[in-house]
Order: sequence, then C-alpha cells, then structure tokens
Amino acid sequence: MNMNKLRTSIAAMVLSLAALPTTAETLTDALIDAYRDSGLIDQNRAVLRAADEDVAQAVATLRPVLNYAAGVNYADPSTGSDVNATISLTAGMLLYDFGRSELGVDVAKETVLATRAVLVDVENTVLLNTVTAYLAVRRSEAFVDLRQNNVRLLTEQLRATRDRFDVGEVTRTDVSLAEARLAAARSGLAAEQGGLAQAREQYRAVVGQYPDNLAPPPTPPAIPASEEAARAIARQENPQVIQVRHQVKAADIAVERASRNRLPNIEVSGRFGIDDEGDDSTSLGVELSGPIYQGGALSSLKRQSLARRDQVRAQLYTTGLLVDQQVGNAYANLAVAIASIDASDRQVRAAQLALEGVREELQLGARTTLEVLDQEQEVLDALTSRVAAEVDRYLAIYQVLDAMGRLTAERLGLNVPIYDPAAYYNAVKDAPLHISPQGQRLDRVLRSIGRN
Repeated sequence: MNMNKLRTSIAAMVLSLAALPTTAETLTDALIDAYRDSGLIDQNRAVLRAADEDVAQAVATLRPVLNYAAGVNYADPSTGSDVNATISLTAGMLLYDFGRSELGVDVAKETVLATRAVLVDVENTVLLNTVTAYLAVRRSEAFVDLRQNNVRLLTEQLRATRDRFDVGEVTRTDVSLAEARLAAARSGLAAEQGGLAQAREQYRAVVGQYPDNLAPPPTPPAIPASEEAARAIARQENPQVIQVRHQVKAADIAVERASRNRLPNIEVSGRFGIDDEGDDSTSLGVELSGPIYQGGALSSLKRQSLARRDQVRAQLYTTGLLVDQQVGNAYANLAVAIASIDASDRQVRAAQLALEGVREELQLGARTTLEVLDQEQEVLDALTSRVAAEVDRYLAIYQVLDAMGRLTAERLGLNVPIYDPAAYYNAVKDAPLHISPQGQRLDRVLRSIGRN
C-alpha cells in the first residue's frame, strides 16, 4: 500500500468534509424537522395562546355581565305554602373605575408581546441546538474515520515491522512499540465511536430522529462584518431584550394601576324575576363603591408594583450586557476558529511532509520505528485539529445569528409553514362568543393549528 496516497486521501476527506450521496440529509432538512416537531416550541406556543386569553379576559371586565338563577323552595304546609318556584335574570356593568380596567387590558397586551419574544427566543435556541447537534455528528463521524484510517495504517505498519524483524532488520523492541501504538489507536477509535453514539442520541433528542447520511453543511448565512454592527442589531432585535422591554412597559402600567386602587367604582345593575304564580319583580340601580380601610393591603400592592418595576428595569440593563457578551463571545470564537483553520492547514502540510521524510530516513537507518510512530500521531492530531476548527467556525457563525435574534425559520428561509403568533391573538382579543362570526373565525384558527 502507498502510505503517501493514503495520507493524501485522509487529508482530502477532512479538509473538504467529503461530499456524501445526493440522498443525504442536509442541515436544512434537520432545521425543518426541528422547527416542525419541537415539543419545546409547541409548549411555548401554548403559553402564548394562554397569554392571549388574558387579553380577552381583561376586555371582558369592561362588558355587561348577564346571569340567570332558578330555584324551587319547599316550606312546611302548616304555614300555608308548600312549594314555590322562581326564575330571575340579573345584569351588571362597570360604568367607571378611573381607568383601572383599561390599564389591566394594556398590561395584558404588553405581556402578550413579551411572551411572543419568549417564543422567538425558544425558536432561536431550538435551531441553534439543531445546528450544534448536526455539526457534532459530522465532527464525530470525521474523527471516527480518522481513527479507523489510523488503525489501518498502524496495522500495516505493525505487519511491515514484523516482516523486517523476521529478516533481522529491526529488534523485538520495534515490534513491541508498533503493537503498543496500534493498541492505543484501537482504544482511541473505541472512544470516538462512543462519542459518535452520544452525538447521535443528542441529534435525535433535538431533531426527533437519528441522523442518516448527513451531508456537508451548506454555505453559512451572512453575518455583519464587524462585532459592533452585530451588537447594535442584537440590542434592537434580540428576543430577550424585546421581552424585558415589554415587561418594563407592563410594570410601569401596573404601577399606575396600583396607584388608582383607592378610587371608587361606579356600577349599574338590574334584576328581573318571576315566580310560579306569574308575579314579577324588577329593579334597577347604580352603585358607587370604594375602599375605606383594607388593612394596609392597597399600600402594600403599590409598593410591590414599584419593586417589580425596579426589578425589570434592572433586568433590562443586565440583559443588554448579556446580549453584548453573547455577541462578543461568538465573534471571539469565530476569530479563534479562523486562525486555527489557517494554523491547522499549515500543521497538516508540515506534518505530512515530515512523516514522508521520517519514513524515508527509516529505510536508510537514520530514524527509529518510534520516531515514525510519533510522527504519524502528529499527523493524526493535526487532521483532528483541522476538523474541530472548521466545525467551530461554522458554529460561531450561527451563534452570532442567535445572539442577534435572527436564527429563526423565517430568517433562514426554511421551506416550512411559519407559525403566525398574531392569528390566535386577533381571533380572541375581543373576547368573542363561539356563536359569533369572530368565534367562528377562532374555531378556524384552532383547527389550523390542530387544537380543536
């Protein structure tokens, strides 16, 4: 076997991340599967729909309330009456509460917007985890291939050493060294195979199925040329920042609402009833009510709302710092990976040339078997570093997109139906009845997402 040709084939496989058959599963396929089937995304979509219903419930407090009551009473016949029945309708409506109910609607709306941002953040996380799992499998597969080629190479080396020992060209020590290095290579192969098995399990947990013939990843999406440009985008578009911004607005509104708790309510109410003898009764009234003393509860509620506002304002500041750190870390990882790729390319070429020279010198008796084995390990280490650096570069690009909040199915142009968070909200924001046209539209929305 020609050793140089073998080394060249290994290097070509690693440096180009060798193309697989056209039926291979692509990164885009994995991203589509993860977006479509992610239980975590489904979970947070349900959380968002629950937040949408808070708006409907807040709106309902501004509308009339109509109730019915029916009853049958039994009395001792000795009193002259035995059984009588009544039915009544009561209606009530809040006329004025100094804007507290309207503020409650505004709080619910800001909470919806914050929850939408959480959903976007979860989507970013799921897709980044998919990219990470995909690249982890690709890296482990490359490492296993390298180790397998190394085992084959050392097996041939051991066979050649034994042949030379048989003719007296080398000693038993040379044979033992070759045997030890082969055993170490087999151990390394077993370790990499175990790592591949773990990477496959992680891929299944993220994507929903085991990887099958993963193709080389495509050209990664474009990112800003500078770290500062990426930070500016992240400060505006990162979903964690957007979430806290809406939480700050909700907290400000909650403070204003709490400050009005001592103001009165004005309500109108009416009642109509009829008994089994046909006698009816009607009443209509307006009521002004308000607190006089609540044991300090209202003051406590206001202080609590102020404390929560301070909390989310501080959280907005720390979230901005965290986002800056995420962007900086991603660009640092990218710079390190690019430098490592260049250095690894040089290392691979130098190590291969050195191996060829050491092998030739071994034939002339100027080198020992141990030196050849050590140089083979240098080549293996260089090729392994090259694979790791390429994976790190690719992953860093997607980390930048995640930090900016742009790692979404829509931004990536995935060929998959994009979930519209506004569809359900628009169907329920006015608290529709199921018998109304709005309620029928809500039924259609629920059917479209498989929840009816």
